[in-house]
Amino acid sequence: MRDRLAYFYYQGTDEYFASRIRSHNYATVIRTNMPPGPFVAADSRVVALLDAASFPVLFDNSKVEKMNVLDGTYVPSVDFTGGLRMLAFLDTRDPKHALLKSLVMSFLASKRDAFIPLFRGSLSRMFGAIDGRFAATATARVNFNGLSEEMVFGFLFRLFCDDKDPFETAIGTRGPAHVDKWNALQVIPITAPRLLPKSLSFIEDFFLHTFPFPFSLVKSDYSKLYAAFNKHAETFLDRAESSFGIPRAEACHNLVFIAGFNAYGGFKPFFPSLIKWVASAGHKLHRQLAGEIRAVVLGHGGEVTLGALDAMTLTKSVVYEALRIEPPIPFQYGRAREDMVVRSHDAAYEVKKGEMLFGYQPFATRDPTVFDRPEEFVGDRFVGGRGEKKMLLRDVYWSNGRETDDPTAENKQCPAKDLVVLMSRVLLVELFLRYDGLTVEIEPLPLGSSVTITSLDKATSV
Repeated sequence: MRDRLAYFYYQGTDEYFASRIRSHNYATVIRTNMPPGPFVAADSRVVALLDAASFPVLFDNSKVEKMNVLDGTYVPSVDFTGGLRMLAFLDTRDPKHALLKSLVMSFLASKRDAFIPLFRGSLSRMFGAIDGRFAATATARVNFNGLSEEMVFGFLFRLFCDDKDPFETAIGTRGPAHVDKWNALQVIPITAPRLLPKSLSFIEDFFLHTFPFPFSLVKSDYSKLYAAFNKHAETFLDRAESSFGIPRAEACHNLVFIAGFNAYGGFKPFFPSLIKWVASAGHKLHRQLAGEIRAVVLGHGGEVTLGALDAMTLTKSVVYEALRIEPPIPFQYGRAREDMVVRSHDAAYEVKKGEMLFGYQPFATRDPTVFDRPEEFVGDRFVGGRGEKKMLLRDVYWSNGRETDDPTAENKQCPAKDLVVLMSRVLLVELFLRYDGLTVEIEPLPLGSSVTITSLDKATSV
């Protein structure tokens, strides 16, 4: 309980781990507690992996089991997912894991040619809304997060639902709100924000972190999401039934989780983070990105294609650097399948079968042994030299795997890993085709940042 209060109220996540590293004589593999603890989780003990050397053991599925560890020591009720345990909670040795993941990867592969035009259309509507708000008044300030969330949900719904606009369905404009409520009640015990003064932390902790929240509070929201996907995602659900033998209802519950929890839940903090870091880097990087993006697009006949995106070396590097310095999902877990030895840069640690391994990704991807100036956003970090040879990309872990690895049906790496990177590049391309630069104001959130755009400089050349 003391550790939980320190984690949420008195130290914060980074200092919670940094202080324990110091108290353990600067060891970077330590035993500690992770929220939520009692009475939500029976056992809060973990072995924390806090450097780039120890962290990758979480990717070794021969040593680490991934059954019911998505949220660590806490497992949300299956009531939130139609009474079924979703793909993200399944271990690689569960036969359903390979079947469900193969379905997702097969569907995404079939949509390969639609990604860029579909996402550019979504971005065009978002930037049009931003321009409209700035045009309404000379002193406009536009919160990026809300518009980004609306854009992301619309894109994901169109992607999985045969290009159907969610505004034209029964959920209308309420899609992001439904997803946010449903997601929040699943993860409040491990991510809840501090709402009351620190002096009242005991009261807040009791209500937010001591008991799981019931599904009944969001049953209506989930039912509306499920009904919309079940009605409009015909191609995905037909593929699940006919090609993979997965019952339609099971496939639909998994689709809602993949689109709403995995994808939307990841993009929700990451796109504002990407804009935050790019805006904060200043005019020099803005000029370099605008120059590269416009020159490459012009060289490809004015089209934004996969080939054009691959030629934008600085743009690619900026996306990788944003994923490195502030990964969208900072926590990864696994349970030891057997007794093993976990190695840091300079020591070895015994881990017993059944112990929970916990990786705090920001400490791994800001490891000073691997990265120069690890706490700085260096836009061209992955351009040329070691970055171009993929030596540094090996230690970018945001996708539950190395950036140099590929998702398969047999591993736990994000099946949409390449799509996430692609969408992030396209976001920057659209930004710098339209604008020469931007400024923002930033406020911290429990996960990520609130980003308010304070100025946008219209492009002076194309």
